[in-house]
Parts: sequence; C-alpha cells; structure tokens
Amino acid sequence: MPNPACPACSLEETLSHVDHWECGICGHEWPKEDAPEAARVVKDAHGTPLTAGDTIALIKDLKLGSGAQVLKAGTKAKNIRLVDGDHEIDCKIEGMPIALKACFVKKV
Repeated sequence: MPNPACPACSLEETLSHVDHWECGICGHEWPKEDAPEAARVVKDAHGTPLTAGDTIALIKDLKLGSGAQVLKAGTKAKNIRLVDGDHEIDCKIEGMPIALKACFVKKV
C-alpha cells in the first residue's frame, strides 16, 4: 500500500512509523488509524466485482464435506453476503448455509 499524502501540505513524501505517519517535508505527524483504508473488492471468476445482495451461480460442481453431497454447476444463490477470510461469500443454497470462494461463482 502506498503511503498517504500529508493532510497538512498534501505532498506524498511521508514516512511510516509503527503507530503514525510523518511528512518528510513539513514534519506534520498524524496517527495511522486516520489513514483511509482501501475498500475490499471481491471479484467473481470472470473478474466482475460482487456486492452484498447480488445473485450468483456456481460455475462448476462443488463437493460438500466428505463428498457425499454435490452442488451442481449453475445452482443459484440470492442475496449473498461478503465476509472476510478465504471464503469470501456467505449464502444459502437450497436452505443450507454455505461459505464459498469467489473463484467458483459468477454474477448473474
């Protein structure tokens, strides 16, 4: 992540410290929690950005658990939620709560 611009002089010559930023030009210091964080973007298998509430479809068959159950390609899930972690999508498919990776779905 690039260092943020100084809020006092708007130059980008900032130094990163453990708990704060410091401008190398004017000497202004500000805490790191004030720095804007980049919004997380979750993309489907085709690179389309996903948002909460979207409808998605599986692009391949997925085995659940020990492989006794299989979700078929083309199965749709409505009103998804985006969460942190390696499985970015929480949804319900056929009444069953499922966590999915975005690389196995496409936006409908």
